Amino acid sequence: MASQPVDSDVRSGPATAPPRIPRKRLVPRLAPDYSQKLRFSFQAAFVLLNVFLGIQFYLFVRYFESGGHTLRVPRPAGVEGWLPIAGLMNLKYFVSTGTVPAIHPAAMVLLAAFLLMSILFHKAFCGWLCPIGTLSEGLWKAGRRFLKFNRRLPRWADTALRSLKYILLGFFAYAVLGMPAAAIRAFLEGPYGMIADVKMLNFFRLMGSTAAITLLALVLLSIAIKNFWCRYLCPYGALVGLGSLLSPARIRRNPDRCIDCAKCAVACPSLLPVDKKITIRSAECTACLECVAVCPAQDALAMSGPRTGILPAWALAAGVAAIFLGIVLAAKLTGHWQTILSDQVFFELIPRAQDFTHPY
Repeated sequence: MASQPVDSDVRSGPATAPPRIPRKRLVPRLAPDYSQKLRFSFQAAFVLLNVFLGIQFYLFVRYFESGGHTLRVPRPAGVEGWLPIAGLMNLKYFVSTGTVPAIHPAAMVLLAAFLLMSILFHKAFCGWLCPIGTLSEGLWKAGRRFLKFNRRLPRWADTALRSLKYILLGFFAYAVLGMPAAAIRAFLEGPYGMIADVKMLNFFRLMGSTAAITLLALVLLSIAIKNFWCRYLCPYGALVGLGSLLSPARIRRNPDRCIDCAKCAVACPSLLPVDKKITIRSAECTACLECVAVCPAQDALAMSGPRTGILPAWALAAGVAAIFLGIVLAAKLTGHWQTILSDQVFFELIPRAQDFTHPY
């Protein structure tokens, strides 16, 4: 019988297996990570500070509303941190004239401090200090822990919604930057401008049904979706996020030490692909260090400063504290912290706060 032809592509012997990609060996971290405990202590301290300032400001307002028949406490200038638009207006006025406005100077001082933090430490204000950010983080973590419910929006919806905070920032920037210095001064020294902080307090004290429903909706959305307000709607976060693009401090991944476990990407509250990047340059990164905290490999992931030098959590925390306390102290020592108005003005304006409407 004639032999069958042998196909030239058929080789004798066992089939060769595809080459195996060697698995990276884990080099465990030498010491436990304490960054999240440190960050939580900063967040808790700043929340308590804001609660204290809120109570003090409420007592201050009640004194003038009652005609001087309740406890008299000093006005806490720190509440002006809740007046970001006034801070932006004062910053424009200062740049234009070289003069610090007499009305709500602390709003500008705090805005400058938070911007400087972001330029040096990559949006650390949002991840370490902002009380709204702390509340938002607590809500989505509670939703994940107790309700087992956190959702991620489709990519197209996430991208579209993230643009909203920049649109809102653009609107406010256009309105403020287009105002001449004389108009800014006239606004701040008008009845509405002088008690803008009281109007802010009354928004929460005398909240209407529309505002209450809106806030409830934001709370529910924040439980279901990570950092809904911060990610999609906060213009303050958009501003400091743009500043953070100038920051030399960034999360950097060492691919030689990384074992590709992707724990960092899962932990990231800003939904960034930390496991795929060498350097995180996104304006969404809040320097929270959650990705670094969960990384199991030594020297695989870290916040790094200029020339890739590692910036440990304690140094970042010290830098944030130094900027905040240093700028506030400098403003107090130079007389650019307190809004100086007479009791007569407060007695006249505060009881009639609801009568004053925005002039623009």
